[in-house]
Amino acid sequence: MRRSLKLAAAVLSGSLGIASLAACGAKSTDNNSTSAGAGSSSFKVGMAYDIGGRGDQSFNDSAARGLEQAKTELGATINEAEAKAGESEGDKEQRLKSLVSSGYNPIIAVGFVYQDAVDKVAKENPNVKFAIIDSSAADQPANVTSLTFSEEQGSYLAGVAAANKSKDKHIGFIGGVQSELIKKFEAGYTAGAKSVDPNVQVEVTYLTTPPDFTGFSDPGKGKQAAQGQLDKGADVIYSAAGSSGTGAIEAVAGAGKWAIGVDSDQAKQPALDKYKDHILTSMVKNVDTAVFTYIKSIKDGNALTGVKNFDLKEGGVSLATTGGFIDDVKAKIDAATQQITSGATKVPTAP
Repeated sequence: MRRSLKLAAAVLSGSLGIASLAACGAKSTDNNSTSAGAGSSSFKVGMAYDIGGRGDQSFNDSAARGLEQAKTELGATINEAEAKAGESEGDKEQRLKSLVSSGYNPIIAVGFVYQDAVDKVAKENPNVKFAIIDSSAADQPANVTSLTFSEEQGSYLAGVAAANKSKDKHIGFIGGVQSELIKKFEAGYTAGAKSVDPNVQVEVTYLTTPPDFTGFSDPGKGKQAAQGQLDKGADVIYSAAGSSGTGAIEAVAGAGKWAIGVDSDQAKQPALDKYKDHILTSMVKNVDTAVFTYIKSIKDGNALTGVKNFDLKEGGVSLATTGGFIDDVKAKIDAATQQITSGATKVPTAP
């Protein structure tokens, strides 16, 4: 989720560019760049991942799907740069600069942790287009586009599902990092649950606080937090914690209770297959849709600018139905959806 935006760019030019990308963990896939198979693409897109990177079964993987779609459908050459645990602001800046110096344009930064680095590098390179996911600064450079989501709306629906399915009217929320972004998930989830039953009890645990962002990449912390909430009596637990959430899902499944996934439909993730019978639903944040939409706007010569928000009404967030475990409360979820999309229900963005 980590709340959390992305980078795209163009053109590998020379061995020095390749070396600099390799040094910061990038991997080029420009040998498969064209959708029609007619030579290499001149449209080259770079992406810098958040902590956890590809394989987190969540936020970064959703961004990656949008990038892959651009490769397949738009003929883009893509290059991916992985983040490192405990890295400095300078590491983030260097990752972006390496993509720029190698000719990538646009560049997508995955996650709000890139905001300062994107602002600095974008100002130094006004002819390169950048996008950042899950962050929007009031004074960001004109060549930076923010891709944001109404996470609170999707989380409200998750709260409706949780409160309806909880036998003990006692549920839990685990946030990866206590940030303004993740608080949106908490606020929506709690509001949705209390719309069903004002007396429902909601346990809230955050794994870390800034500048410690390991709460998004430590399944052990997620498992421990979930066990603590289970011990207190929670029987449905929603985790907005990136790959740390996989640990929470493991603990909840082991206790025979319900887990709620985030960002991707986690019941469909291969690494979580053995827990799928205990994943009630997932609050799907369609980062792939935002990434592809942004890249296509560049390709079409009509680039998205400023802040582009993806809400429930336009499919930016949704609730997964894999497994059919929320089929029995579909009418209630549909009613809540209609109330939100019509504007009748205003979902809070802060706890």
